[in-house]
Amino acid sequence: MTKVEVSFKHLPTTAVSDATGGHTNLRSDIKPLADHYKIAGRAVTVRLPDGENGAVLEAIRAAREGDILVIDAKGNTNRAVAGDFVLSLAKGIGIQGVVVDGVIRDIAAIRELDFPVFSLGTTVAAGHKNGGGEVNVPIAIGGVAVHPGDYIIGDMDGVVVVPQNDAERMVAAAEAKIQKDEIRAQEAHVSGKESIIAYLDKVLASFS
Repeated sequence: MTKVEVSFKHLPTTAVSDATGGHTNLRSDIKPLADHYKIAGRAVTVRLPDGENGAVLEAIRAAREGDILVIDAKGNTNRAVAGDFVLSLAKGIGIQGVVVDGVIRDIAAIRELDFPVFSLGTTVAAGHKNGGGEVNVPIAIGGVAVHPGDYIIGDMDGVVVVPQNDAERMVAAAEAKIQKDEIRAQEAHVSGKESIIAYLDKVLASFS
């Protein structure tokens, strides 16, 4: 992993979101299949025709170790973009995780893989492999534009996209926000109820 990827790996998505101004968060209905999943890496983007999933295999072949597949499935919740076998290939090749505005299937087996998936949920129906789809092109997913190579950070709170050219600045801003929050917490709780009231009075006074 690069230095930036390591930094993002240790930052909560909430801090990264604060750093970006909250403008690049994916919709809140794209959730991890397990609360302990944490991903931070570069996007390999996939654009799928409705109900298709053949290009997912192409993306797996094109990915480098540590990359994250980001799949624009048009919000389709009827056909799965992948099942346990396809995701086992992704994991085996070193892909870090998958983010999709669509659904997967074989959820029990995927949880046994312990492979991070962020999706709209699950379905029983397989996707088609009739061709079509594009890999490493600009996409829109969860209401946010994603370009190949952008940074994707995900945890139990959600997923945030950071444009690759802005990554170092966002890392610094997120780290500064965490430090500021720690100072705020110390101030508010230094002497129990008394300091909490003092903190609230200070903040409320700033509203007027």
